[in-house]
Amino acid sequence: MEFELEYSREQEAFRNEVREWLSANIPAGISISPRVEEHPREEWEARRELGRRLGAKGWLWPLAPKQYGGGGLTTEHAIILHEEMDRYHLSMVPYSDSASLVAPAVMVWGSEEQKSYFLPQSFKGEVVYFQCLTEPEVGSDLASVKTLAVRDGDEYVINGHKTFIGAEHGVDYLWTIAVTDPKAPRHENVSWFIVPADAPGITMMPLDLMGSRGTSGSPDGYKNSIFFDNVRVPVFNLIGGANNGWKVASTHLELEHGGGGNVGRNLFVEMLWDHVRTAKLDGGRLWDDQDERDILMDAHFNSEITRLFGLRNFYLAHSKKERSYGGSQLSLHRKQSGLDMTHHMARAFGYTALLADPAYRPMDGNLEVQQREGVINTHPGGTMDVQKLIISRRIGIGRTSREEAGQLA
Repeated sequence: MEFELEYSREQEAFRNEVREWLSANIPAGISISPRVEEHPREEWEARRELGRRLGAKGWLWPLAPKQYGGGGLTTEHAIILHEEMDRYHLSMVPYSDSASLVAPAVMVWGSEEQKSYFLPQSFKGEVVYFQCLTEPEVGSDLASVKTLAVRDGDEYVINGHKTFIGAEHGVDYLWTIAVTDPKAPRHENVSWFIVPADAPGITMMPLDLMGSRGTSGSPDGYKNSIFFDNVRVPVFNLIGGANNGWKVASTHLELEHGGGGNVGRNLFVEMLWDHVRTAKLDGGRLWDDQDERDILMDAHFNSEITRLFGLRNFYLAHSKKERSYGGSQLSLHRKQSGLDMTHHMARAFGYTALLADPAYRPMDGNLEVQQREGVINTHPGGTMDVQKLIISRRIGIGRTSREEAGQLA
């Protein structure tokens, strides 16, 4: 199957329009870094401003319906926008925001009133969301959450503890699943909520983790523990109906696992190419060493496979084509190739790959970052074993019927 797309004259004219607009509207001071979560506050605000500018044109969410603030564009036009943003090493949402997961869930499962209220805020770049799923004793087995939501008149009262949440900067909404019927069977006992982040009873505690050293110099992490202490949420913020939260979650989990695709290039691999061309090894250039070139080509091939898997999934998802295990296939390959990259970089650079000392920071510190994240990123969004399990269920191994992919808008 040929994954790359060919564009019409009209689509190429749209590309030129996008390219000119981005050249005039991307704010100064936006750096090139793989770590969106850890940009200094000033740069994060600049990225937010770019998001609002894109939102005003309908380009922040190009495929979303115009009636909710999206662009109402075709899949091909959306891919062009992704590709042109990628030329600046930026994603379509250029700041850390889990709205890319929550908005599709609202599109599929929300009422018309909920869509009209929540979606324009996201599609215009006006708000930021944090995803609140993981708990201290609940990770990959998400159906085992313990956070409890009890109805009290026109509100739900939420109590519980979520962890490994969010990013280093501000947030407007949290979205989560919580138990609403403790006596019901698994998957039929949870509901899905949007919670205002400033609601009384919410406490956020930054975590100091192996992967959480911000470029702002702050010791605070880009993940948090979040405590819900008698937090009151309007019934209006319940998406999909009571005890239907697992079906709602199937939409955003499908996207988180890779079912929505990702058309961007691997920024770290591009940085690596530039570094190897100039870096020295035993008095000579790294580029002149055959082993180093082999490692570099392996990294390049893996990143291209990941990109093409993502492009395929993006097209299938947004063209309403039949989907199966492609999301988890992408996620598994991305996680495994990232871990392989960590081993390759340790071979290629030795102990210098682990240095974060400002006096000697290979690739401006991003090499050291990759050494941590290659290990860390095998877990979020479902471990590699979880992705293998989903693939087997979608193929039909050990079952009389195949599991269907999560419903997308």
